[in-house]
Amino acid sequence: MLRLSLRGFVGANVTIPHKEGVLALSTPDARAKAVGAANTLWFEDGELRSTNTDVEGFIGNLDASAPGWDKAGEALVLGAGGSSRAVVFGLLERGVSRIHLANRTLARAEALAKQFGPNVHPIGWDAVNDMLPGAKLLVNTTSLGMHGQPPLEVDVARLPQQAVVADLVYVPLVTPLLAAAQALGLKTADGLGMLLHQAVRGFELWFGQRPEVTAELRALIEADLTKS
Repeated sequence: MLRLSLRGFVGANVTIPHKEGVLALSTPDARAKAVGAANTLWFEDGELRSTNTDVEGFIGNLDASAPGWDKAGEALVLGAGGSSRAVVFGLLERGVSRIHLANRTLARAEALAKQFGPNVHPIGWDAVNDMLPGAKLLVNTTSLGMHGQPPLEVDVARLPQQAVVADLVYVPLVTPLLAAAQALGLKTADGLGMLLHQAVRGFELWFGQRPEVTAELRALIEADLTKS
C-alpha cells in the first residue's frame, strides 16, 4: 500500500472482494470499524487511513432516487460481503427495524447478523423468493447480474406494489433486476447513483474540495461507462 504514496497517489477506492481485508492494511476510522469494511483510503501524516463512504453513498442515493423509502418497513438484503455490511449498517442507522439478510453461504449471513444485532435476520438463499411479498426494500449487494457474472434470479413480481429495489451493480447501468422492477412500476435506485454519492467524501479527503452530485456529473459518468 505504501507504493501508492511513492507513486504520487493521495488515496484510492477499494471494491469487492477487498473491502474487509483492507482494514488490516490501514488505520480504519470509527465508521470503518463499526461497519467491518472500508472502501476509501487516504494518506494523512504519512499514514494510510481508511473509512467507509459506502454507507452515505447507499443512503444518499436512496434518498435521491426514492424519497420516503425509509418509511417502508421491512428490508431484504442479498449478499453478506463488504458492501452488504455498509448497507445493513446504513439501514439500521436510518431506523429500519427488520432486515432479512440472504447469502448463498448461510454462515456468512449468520456471522454478519450476529455482529449487527437482533434486527438482522439471516436466511438461506433458497428462502429469498418466499420473503419477497413482505419486503418493502430489496437490495442486491452481490455481483450477480454484473457483466460477466451469472444472472440474479429473483421473482420481483412477488414484491409489494410500493416496494423499492436497489442494485449496487452499475455495469450494466440498468441491470436485469432493475429492468424487471421498472417494468412493474416499482421505484429503483441504481449502482451508479451509489457510486457517485460514495465518492463525495473520498474526493474531499483526497483533494480538499467537496463535490456535488448533479445530473450533469451523472451524465458525464454515464457517457464514459457506455463507451463501446
